[in-house]
Order: sequence, then C-alpha cells, then structure tokens
Amino acid sequence: MDKKRIQLKDKFFVPYIPYAEIEKAIDRVADKINADFEGKQEIPIVICVLNGSIMFTGELMKRFNFNCELSSVRLSSYVGTTSTGVTRQILGLTTAIKNRSVIIVEDIVDTGKTITDLYRIVKEAGAKDVRICTMLLKPDVYKQDVKLDYVALEVENKFIVGFGLDYDQLGRNYRDIYKLDI
Repeated sequence: MDKKRIQLKDKFFVPYIPYAEIEKAIDRVADKINADFEGKQEIPIVICVLNGSIMFTGELMKRFNFNCELSSVRLSSYVGTTSTGVTRQILGLTTAIKNRSVIIVEDIVDTGKTITDLYRIVKEAGAKDVRICTMLLKPDVYKQDVKLDYVALEVENKFIVGFGLDYDQLGRNYRDIYKLDI
C-alpha cells in the first residue's frame, strides 16, 4: 500500500484499507454468493451500481462459478462529501428483470437511502428474488430494514475514496482505499 497521503482537489486522504485486504474480502463474499447460486438452473442478473461499484463488480464476477448476466444502473445522492438525501436515477434499469433473481452490487452502503430506493425499484420491476451485495458497509449509520445479504467489509463512518469510490469523480482509480485526513 502506498503510505503517502494523496490530494484530490481541495482535500487530503490517508491510507485506510490496503488492496490485499480488499481482495481477501472479495474472495469471502464471492464464496458466499457461489454457495447460494452454484448449480442452479436459473441465471441471475447482476446489477452494477455505477460508477462506484465498477471495480468491485468486475473483481467479484471473475470469482463466480456460475453463469450470470450483467446490467447497470446509475444513481446519485452525493454532492462532494455530503449526501443530499435524495436519490436520482441517472440511468435506470435497462434489462427486463421480471420473475428473475437479481444481485445488486453496490460499492458502499452508509445511510442506506440509495440501496433501499434501488431495492424498491427492482422489486417494483418484478424481480422474484433480490439479493444485495456491498463492498463496504458503515454499520453505525445504516438503519434501514432492507437486508444486506453480502457485506465484504464494515468500515467506520468516514469519507473514503479509492477502489471505485470518489470525491467529485476523482480517486476511483486507486487500488487501495483512503480516508479523509482531517
């Protein structure tokens, strides 16, 4: 892990979770998902929540031992480092999911507003089974009733970047995860 602090626009970030730890967590989650879907006749649809979960979804799918389809949605609820509390659909569902099993793959779940809105959207579109997978969970702030089926890592309630997570569209490309240096 790069031990140096990084700068993105007007903010500085320090190392938080090394890539090796992220890889181990992805392995654990993939093992659980494989146990749930391997050997089933039905082909589930994996929904990648853009843009943050691209790296996580790609790494996760490489570890799957079953066939699946991939689709994407793009939602937004952040401006800078702050949640607006309103989820906007920038790119909605583009795949028919009626009577299908769906695995929603998210980069991070904090308050849960975005994931609960997406869960509702997918259920209303007719999915018969919806599972939620997140790379990161902030358990101190997640107070929703929607079950998170697969959680790779739990993190403290800090603003973080790297491995798909961004600050105003910057920082997604880092392999490691960094937290805001206050």
